[in-house]
Amino acid sequence: MTHLKVGDAAPNFSALDQDGNTITLNDYKGKKLVLFFYPKASTPGCTVEACDLSDNHARFESQGYAILGASADSQKRQSNFRNKYGFPYPLLADEDKSVINAFGVWGPKKFMGREYDGIHRTTFVIDENGILEDVITKVKTKNHTDQILIQ
Repeated sequence: MTHLKVGDAAPNFSALDQDGNTITLNDYKGKKLVLFFYPKASTPGCTVEACDLSDNHARFESQGYAILGASADSQKRQSNFRNKYGFPYPLLADEDKSVINAFGVWGPKKFMGREYDGIHRTTFVIDENGILEDVITKVKTKNHTDQILIQ
């Protein structure tokens, strides 16, 4: 699991999104950023989580947050995922896992008795100055917005 905690500086990152645009942490300077890592585009849990954030996008914007998703999927897979569900935010295609490793969300997992390495579903809330405001490791895919935004 991640070694990062509230109060730490968010790791600087640079990665391509679903359209081949380079996105960096600096792009969000002066804004709050919700950076959510998910295991695989278009799988049931990841779709529910991404759709919950998308459905509540206006709430995030009204509170000064930008949203950014990230997984190790290819640009094509991220693009298909985003287009299919109309997500209003970019998805990083972190195929080399540079962002995933910087945030420490890659590691051993268990599923149905099988062990393998993969992405731990984790969300980082980063403030306007690049400092971690929250680290959510027990993500509730159906109600993730409520875990992030104060009612």
